[in-house]
Amino acid sequence: MGVYLVQFLTGLASASALFLAASGLSIIFGVTRVVNFAHGSFYMLGAYFGFSFVQMVGGGAIGFWVALLLAAVAVGLVGLLVELVILRRLYKAPELFQLIATFGVILIVQDAALWAWGAEDLLGPRAPGLTGIVRIMGTPMPVYDLVLIAVGPLVLLALWLLFNRTRWGVLVRAATEDREMVGALGVNQSLLFTGVFVLGSMLAGLGGAIQLPKGGADLLMDFGILAEVFVVTVVGGMGSIFGAFLAAVLISQLNTFGILIWPGGTLVLMFILMAVILIVRPTGLLGRPETVGHKAAAGFEQALRPAGPHYKLFVGGLLACLAAAPVFVDEFQLVLITDIMVLALFATSLHFLMSTGGLVSFGHAAFYGGGAYTAALLVTYAASPFELALLLAPLGAGMLALVIGWFCVRLSGVYFAMLTLAFAQVAWSVAFQWSEVTNGDDGLLGIWPSLWASGTQVFYYLALVFCVGGIFLIRRVVFAPFGYGLRATRDSTLRAAAIGIDIKRQQLMAFVFAGAMAGLAGGLFAFSKGSVFPDEMSIPRSFDALLMVLLGGVESLSGPFVGAAAFTYLHDELITFEYWRLLVGSTIVALVLLFPQGLAGAAKHHLGRFLKLEADPEAAAPSPRRKAREA
Repeated sequence: MGVYLVQFLTGLASASALFLAASGLSIIFGVTRVVNFAHGSFYMLGAYFGFSFVQMVGGGAIGFWVALLLAAVAVGLVGLLVELVILRRLYKAPELFQLIATFGVILIVQDAALWAWGAEDLLGPRAPGLTGIVRIMGTPMPVYDLVLIAVGPLVLLALWLLFNRTRWGVLVRAATEDREMVGALGVNQSLLFTGVFVLGSMLAGLGGAIQLPKGGADLLMDFGILAEVFVVTVVGGMGSIFGAFLAAVLISQLNTFGILIWPGGTLVLMFILMAVILIVRPTGLLGRPETVGHKAAAGFEQALRPAGPHYKLFVGGLLACLAAAPVFVDEFQLVLITDIMVLALFATSLHFLMSTGGLVSFGHAAFYGGGAYTAALLVTYAASPFELALLLAPLGAGMLALVIGWFCVRLSGVYFAMLTLAFAQVAWSVAFQWSEVTNGDDGLLGIWPSLWASGTQVFYYLALVFCVGGIFLIRRVVFAPFGYGLRATRDSTLRAAAIGIDIKRQQLMAFVFAGAMAGLAGGLFAFSKGSVFPDEMSIPRSFDALLMVLLGGVESLSGPFVGAAAFTYLHDELITFEYWRLLVGSTIVALVLLFPQGLAGAAKHHLGRFLKLEADPEAAAPSPRRKAREA
């Protein structure tokens, strides 16, 4: 009995640090509507700053706790810098742009921490006066864990007093309900957003610092805590502090007892819980449905038009260059171009889901990896010929998308995105842990095409046909009646329903189609590399696809190909540089700030202005109204 009681108390201790980080993210999202992926980086910085300040301040018990508070303040200043330099320019941008920008911040902070503290893990200092143990029914428990159990409720009480007994807190709660109305009443939203972001960053930093005696500091802390923080925030209800506290306790206890009950499921237990809660209660335990004032701009309402003559000429020239590539480039470059085409098809499938359907998925790699594993399993266990396995790859991915999409399309916004993330993590866990079938982390090897297609040039042309054909099929669907109906559900669900469109069925069909196209790309990838590993279904692979879409531009149908080319180039050119994350992260942030329409979108915009100027030079002249306004 004592063992289970100590396990329960240990779960409560873990919940405190998790609650501190999750409450900060919940506060930030509740007011600013920013899905801050850099929150894990603030947690990591809290641990590193705490380690440094403890070394500097010292002074026993008082010095230790002062050092932790100083670490939280230091992280708050970093959050202030991020908010002023980056996020303040993106509050009116679509949520996806904010997400990608904060993902760039993660990469920048990782290399900044590497430069400042080195690559070695830092062993956390012991808390003075709290280094011993107590025995509970004969079972030992660290004294520091008992202190952590008290910290969570104290911080919750302090936040309640802040938000219910101060004018600033009342404004924050009002902005959580309807930030547009708060702005209409004359409240300076910029200052309010900055204060909220700094507070949320400080809470994350305090969470990272307070766990130092238990875990120390390392460069993998940001991604290690990020998934748990998002799960807690979503399960509790975006913007709900009490919901975050309840969810932190629930998730921590689940992880603590899950090791005893189901050791093999520790990787996905919290994601399964999140999926179940979102299916039963889409807004989380204590969350509220978004009001009209809450709804962020979707960012995908652009009027997509069929290709014009200039674009068709450009595509024709590009296809001619791709067809002639084996004559002019060496084998290594040919493999690189093949990788770009496969990634372009993968990114285009996600682009279709986002731009035409308005559905942002955080777990699209589940279908990319699903197609790869479908082909690999058919070859490995059914001795299926290469041709049949490749053709069945999109079918397998489409079936997986049908099962996942049936649950996901019932939600919208960030809850839809997080549910796709949960299902993708479950799919990754199956591939990672079902070693009897998938060979686990060792992957499936020997997945090669038939002899006639084994040559580099032959497989290149095969990939060219399938990738170009898949991209053109997606483009064709965009301008088919189904695509127009899907855009209607994106732009106005009420009007679409009023004219008889079955919205959920339309979105589910789009989800399955996008998953099948991603599966085709995954099948091509498996045969091009001759192997499949669980990493192809992981969360980072999903964000690679998001990054490619953003680099190319959400508003351009040619964006995914441009984004895939830019992504592959940056990855191959910078991967050997020690601080490559800093360069990639800075590039991502710069692109989001300077070219929010993406590389292809910016090129299309400037090319359109140039062609218009060539056709009508007087069109570039400012109008009388513009002259008057400038005067």
